Amino acid sequence: MLSKKRKAYIGAMKAAMYISTGLTAALVIFLVAYVFVKGIPHISWELLSTKPSYISGRIGILPDILNTLYIVLATLILVIPLGVGAAIYLTEYAKNKKLVGMIEYAAETLSGIPSIIYGLVGMLFFCQFLGFKTSLLAGSLTLVIMNLPTVMRTTQESLKTVPQSYRDGAFGLGAGKWRVIRTVVLPGCVDGVITGCILSIGRILGESAALLFTAGFAHALNGIFEGLTSPGASLTVALYVYAKEQGEFGVAFAVAAILMILTFLINLSATLVSRYFAKKREL
Repeated sequence: MLSKKRKAYIGAMKAAMYISTGLTAALVIFLVAYVFVKGIPHISWELLSTKPSYISGRIGILPDILNTLYIVLATLILVIPLGVGAAIYLTEYAKNKKLVGMIEYAAETLSGIPSIIYGLVGMLFFCQFLGFKTSLLAGSLTLVIMNLPTVMRTTQESLKTVPQSYRDGAFGLGAGKWRVIRTVVLPGCVDGVITGCILSIGRILGESAALLFTAGFAHALNGIFEGLTSPGASLTVALYVYAKEQGEFGVAFAVAAILMILTFLINLSATLVSRYFAKKREL
């Protein structure tokens, strides 16, 4: 039998837990609802499909949407091979445990550095030292460094979930090291790799401080190759410019609502991908 003090303590802890959960949920619901109520009425086809015109006073975010797409594609093209390759080396090939520990510690340190510092370093190194100037390419390279720890660590954890017996069985059949990794290990953890990549997209979409220093905030409409070598504003940077510099809070809330919808879709995609591959493994 529990004593009265013990029962009172358990009851108080349960009440505190319920209150904390309710406050957290209420805060999230309030934030999402507030942004949607303020932003959705300002979303229109003209806003989404046109570029800004300072002569007519028209506001459009099509260049910002395309710039965001260019940055996401350029970042993923670079960060996925680097992150997955580093994870495979550290998990499957590296024999020196001290070296592995040092690299993992460096990756964890990189993931905790404020994004404004990444922006400053990216501006000094990519824009000035390498001569890329303020451009989407410089911003993408900066985001590669920011997202490399995320892709690497998620891939590492996924590789560790593949049973060692799978590797031993493939080696017993005469398969080489790389063939085992390519045909046995990677297919067994592809859900974790894809989930890490999708979550990286979410971080790329939400980044603004680093891009302010490296990619700039021009609302120019360019093709992908011309756009990567030119300055341009992503959606998050455009939100900052419209709210802080131009005082267009309606447009800023519209962009915020679009970003929240994209974030929701990204998280939903990560969940669905994980469930799909989990069911596929069970079959």
